[in-house]
Amino acid sequence: MPRSERSPLLLAGLLAAAGVAHFAAPRQFDAIVPRALPGSPRAWTYGSGAVELALAAGIAVPRTRAAAAKAAAAFFVGVFPANVQMAVDWRDRPAPLRAASLARLPLQLPLVLWARGVARNGEGQS
Repeated sequence: MPRSERSPLLLAGLLAAAGVAHFAAPRQFDAIVPRALPGSPRAWTYGSGAVELALAAGIAVPRTRAAAAKAAAAFFVGVFPANVQMAVDWRDRPAPLRAASLARLPLQLPLVLWARGVARNGEGQS
């Protein structure tokens, strides 16, 4: 399988795995929901997990790939505040956990760029 065909499926797999994790182990995600958001953290956890599963399905299908990948790029930007919240909350944790929370921050940019690239390559496919 050419790399250009593998990349969308890898992105879909990443999103699907993250989506499943939100339902399988919601407590860890509840903890990083920004407190300024209305409603319960669990509702946000389940909602974002459902969105990740929907994005994964959309990216996996060539006909919907471009639109779903654009939506994924926006989603990655939208969940960035949760990563910031995690870094703030984990500032007093042991060094390896603190480092992991800080490492997540710059990783959002490659995810956004990956999704944008999948969208660009997916346009015109049906």
